[in-house]
Amino acid sequence: MFVDTHCHLTMLDLTPYDGNLDLALAQAREAGVSKFMSISVDLDDHIELAKIAARHADVGYTVGVHPCEDAATMARATTDYLVELAQPEKVWALGETGLDYYHSTDFIAEQKDCFARHIHASQIVKKPVVVHTRSAKHDTVDIIRAEKSTHGILHCFTEDWETAKAVLDCGYYVSFSGIVSFKNAQDLRDVAKQVPLDRVLIETDSPYLAPMPYRGKSNEPKYVPYVAKALSDVYDKSLEEMAFITMQNFENLLNQK
Repeated sequence: MFVDTHCHLTMLDLTPYDGNLDLALAQAREAGVSKFMSISVDLDDHIELAKIAARHADVGYTVGVHPCEDAATMARATTDYLVELAQPEKVWALGETGLDYYHSTDFIAEQKDCFARHIHASQIVKKPVVVHTRSAKHDTVDIIRAEKSTHGILHCFTEDWETAKAVLDCGYYVSFSGIVSFKNAQDLRDVAKQVPLDRVLIETDSPYLAPMPYRGKSNEPKYVPYVAKALSDVYDKSLEEMAFITMQNFENLLNQK
């Protein structure tokens, strides 16, 4: 059984399901997906995500602010407020937070401060932090090290081995999305091959980054087995072994204190 460690359930294209998220999740379960972590990008996302998680025993969610949000939104994410939001049992992690200099360099200081506060909150509640990085790998690693963050996921990994090793040395897990299945992603697969099997995770990041053979289409959790298949080829494991390994890794991450 597969776990989608990073999906945006409030952002999916539900047109094929007549607008019904429950039907989309049912389709994912038929594809073998047995656990879903839905990711917040805005502080208020927790309101709807809590309702979804209450309806579905296999859905958990995160609380936090994406680094591409505006400075005022990031400022609302105080450590105390994040700790308060992270109390429910169905909140499995903090984030997604991190740094993104690709989309915006206007609020770099604010991004860094907000990222650090997410880490502080994660350390207080003893839940992992979900980290996004784009065009900011060095600063991302520097903050993880400076804040002594040891409990997290570098999600949708597309960086080099140096970056992977740096976060692995801090205790992080590395999560791969559908990008690892793309024909032009051999460099990424070469990096993935060096990641220890007990630290690898899979995700869709749906509705973005659909894996092959659905590249270019709207992504959804039912496609996460294709990510596992790409990694099973990398590691020379069966698909069933890859499903078990990544599920066990996710459980270990959530149970880490």
